[in-house]
Amino acid sequence: MTLDPIARPSGALAMVAMDQRDSLTTMFARAGVEAGPADLTEFKLAVARALGPLASGFLIDHAHGYDRLRAERLLPDTTGLILAADALDQQPGGPVDDTDLDPVVLAPDFDLAGVSALKLLLIWRDDERRAERVELARRFVAAAEERGLLSVLEPVVQPAAGREDGFDREEAIRTAAGELSGVGQSLYKVQVPLFGRAPGDELDRACAALDECIQGPWVVLSQGVAADDFAGAVTAACRAGASGFLAGRALWADVVGRSDVDRALEQVSVPRLRRLTEIVDDLATPWNERTGNERTGNGR
Repeated sequence: MTLDPIARPSGALAMVAMDQRDSLTTMFARAGVEAGPADLTEFKLAVARALGPLASGFLIDHAHGYDRLRAERLLPDTTGLILAADALDQQPGGPVDDTDLDPVVLAPDFDLAGVSALKLLLIWRDDERRAERVELARRFVAAAEERGLLSVLEPVVQPAAGREDGFDREEAIRTAAGELSGVGQSLYKVQVPLFGRAPGDELDRACAALDECIQGPWVVLSQGVAADDFAGAVTAACRAGASGFLAGRALWADVVGRSDVDRALEQVSVPRLRRLTEIVDDLATPWNERTGNERTGNGR
């Protein structure tokens, strides 16, 4: 299988993440809006209408808009549909504590027609369960392959319980990449080093160090990165060898809770996505120039 279904003609990846669940409810609450499942669905579909046609891939969860997204054909054929296959252990208003494979999505009779890829969020900690998480990643990749789908693996690092003091996020991201990116996933989705903000060329060096740890094509996510910093973060990552991004909050977080969602998406989020797409078309390493441990790059 190739990444063509979720890639741009350039071989770069410019993808929108819209699979947030409890965290999206929290974002609405912070905007002063009490949102229920229907509100989440309508927002996700509004984002799909506005940003889907510009994206090479669009990620959504099965509970909020998946069926309507397909039934209403909101995505053009040039935008690959990515479905979250992660069951989240998350307290209301808090971060995701742990994940597992979603038995709903991976049930034998679940309708995956039109889906190009599955995605697994995996919480990585330096604790006694490291081997267990590698096995979870392997099971996810195998499950995607059995269904003839691409696999997008998204580790997010957190400190182990009782080891919050002295937690080195940057080292953890690199260690997790070295440990997990060799399981055979189609694409590795990774946190931006230094939250996308660092003096001088420090961010470039951090992205280059991360690139050395990752097997296969990789993209960055926008969690924890300010919207104004994300373009620079994508630029640094692509210069280091990344193939693009799969981002949500940096594109649309400040539109959540607006009464004029459609207009705000057109005025705020669409220009952001257009700019990011220009960056990856110009600087990203095409996904097919990077296989296994090789770092073929594009010389830019």
